[in-house]
Amino acid sequence: MTPKSDYTGEKIQVLEGLEGVRKRPAMYIGGTGKDGLHHLVYEVVDNSVDEALSGYCKKIKVSLNQDGSVTVEDDGRGIPVDIHPTQKIPAVEVALTKLHAGGKFDKKSYAVSGGLHGVGVSVVNALSEKMMVEIKRDGGIYSQEYSRGLAKTKLKKIGNTEDTGTKITFWPDPQIFPNIEFDYRVLETRFREIVFLNAGLKILLTDEKKNTTQEFFAVGGLIEFVKWINGSKETLSKPIYFKKESDFMVLEAAIQYNAGYQENIFGFVNTINTVEGGTHVSGFKTALTRAINDYAKNKNLLKNGSLLGDDVREGLTAVLSLKMAEPQFEGQTKTKLGNSDVKGFVDSITYVALSEFFEENPALAKKITTKALDSAKARLAAKKARDLVRRKNVFSFSGLPGKLADCSSKKSDNTELYIVEGESAAGSSKMARNKEIQAILPLRGKILNVEKANPIKSLSSEEIANLITAIGTGVGEEFDLSKLRYNQVIIMTDADVDGEHIKTLLLTFFFRYMKGLIENGKVYVALPPLYRIRKGQKDYYVYSDEQLKKFTEKVGIGVITRFKGLGEMSAIQLWETTMNPKTRKIKKIFIGDAVEADKTFSMLMGDDVLSRKTFIQENAKEANLDI
Repeated sequence: MTPKSDYTGEKIQVLEGLEGVRKRPAMYIGGTGKDGLHHLVYEVVDNSVDEALSGYCKKIKVSLNQDGSVTVEDDGRGIPVDIHPTQKIPAVEVALTKLHAGGKFDKKSYAVSGGLHGVGVSVVNALSEKMMVEIKRDGGIYSQEYSRGLAKTKLKKIGNTEDTGTKITFWPDPQIFPNIEFDYRVLETRFREIVFLNAGLKILLTDEKKNTTQEFFAVGGLIEFVKWINGSKETLSKPIYFKKESDFMVLEAAIQYNAGYQENIFGFVNTINTVEGGTHVSGFKTALTRAINDYAKNKNLLKNGSLLGDDVREGLTAVLSLKMAEPQFEGQTKTKLGNSDVKGFVDSITYVALSEFFEENPALAKKITTKALDSAKARLAAKKARDLVRRKNVFSFSGLPGKLADCSSKKSDNTELYIVEGESAAGSSKMARNKEIQAILPLRGKILNVEKANPIKSLSSEEIANLITAIGTGVGEEFDLSKLRYNQVIIMTDADVDGEHIKTLLLTFFFRYMKGLIENGKVYVALPPLYRIRKGQKDYYVYSDEQLKKFTEKVGIGVITRFKGLGEMSAIQLWETTMNPKTRKIKKIFIGDAVEADKTFSMLMGDDVLSRKTFIQENAKEANLDI
């Protein structure tokens, strides 16, 4: 231990300028992995989107360049180039070298603005090996070079023009990011959302390495958004759209019902995807429930009691876009809106808009209400089914599924639930496991495809009921993460076509009924080896055909065993390769974008065969599918 006398004033570090960003990048961009790298692009693009929100920008060009840099160019007003009154340097230099500097802090310049953490382009400068800025405004073209948070040259005028706009090119710093390769599809998803949320804004995304350019443009805005989300689903109604402004907020919403059973509400605040919801989503849900209940009662469609939130949201796809000054974000990932005054604002506007729509469109209103009434009947039937399962489970010790081989530890901090398929795999994994912290729940065959099955059928299924009981959190609106019985839920299936199908069915169930498990990083997929290679007296394990090829080229050919299933592995092999926390390989399941995830699950597990075939053909190599 360091003596107390060593703790003196010289130990107190002062990080000047943007040094703090380079020292702790995760505080500003969430991490230095894939998400953090792409966050750099979002910060620069968000500046251009802010210009669009204020009515000054119509087109944004984003280019992934041959040399690994990214260029973002807009036709907005251009960052100011005049000398800052207090800093005595050009305003653009202040914006790019000072952490909390920019027009977003002056509500006269930007009434609303995006950018999740409000740290802006200065952070991109801090985390870039090099940055070039070119500004068109006040009749001139101005240029300046930066590096790792510092200005490397003076701002200079390099030409004349009557155009306006800002062009920023940056090279991510390899000292900060272990991988500086951008993923085109990640950016594609984000930019598609942006144009849906800002009707009339055009974004061009170019990948110079692949020589491709894609244009994103949605003149219909949110109406096109809900249609796109429901693209592979049978819809019951045309989109319902409304927009309302106040002195401090603008609410825009589009909703559409489909014939399915899933609820999807996507909330955005200043184009930020609030994946954890918040007061705007709460206000919308309350108003929707009240509006449909009042309509049903007024038309004598509801005889007794009231419809619940789950009833009126079955088959609902809704997109809410709130634009406001000074949003307050909270929650685990800082993507939950916390402004208390928003709930009442959204509630009152939504209730009036829906009530008026229902009165003006009685046939459609009756169709939506009838679906909600059918959902209420299904909910009551599903409750009876769950109660029946619970009564059956009473006869098993502690009320848990009889097939569950539970762990002995009563603390959930380091415990794991392995979900396996088949008796042979269950037998091997039970012998291989660490009984103190690892529980085994075997499944009999493939679980129901909950994307197609109604809630009654899904929740009446014995295999799904066992899953729900073992995990302990409940489902849907009853979901409570604090009741999770294990710290990790690990799907462990055979490395073949059937195993991949079972894995997809389970992930679909978790996404639709226990999304909170995935959102909180509790769901994993085990990665068992495909081959065991014996070379001399030593065994080697490889996990793909590509890895096998590289291994044989490097080490030479040994005796090549192909594992057809987990049941073929001995308990020792299964422990060493797949279940030992010190040596195994497991993959955490993330929801990178809820909108894209919903669309993908609907396409993979729904009735759109052509889209599913196209998706598999395009992604088979990348996904390493065994086909």
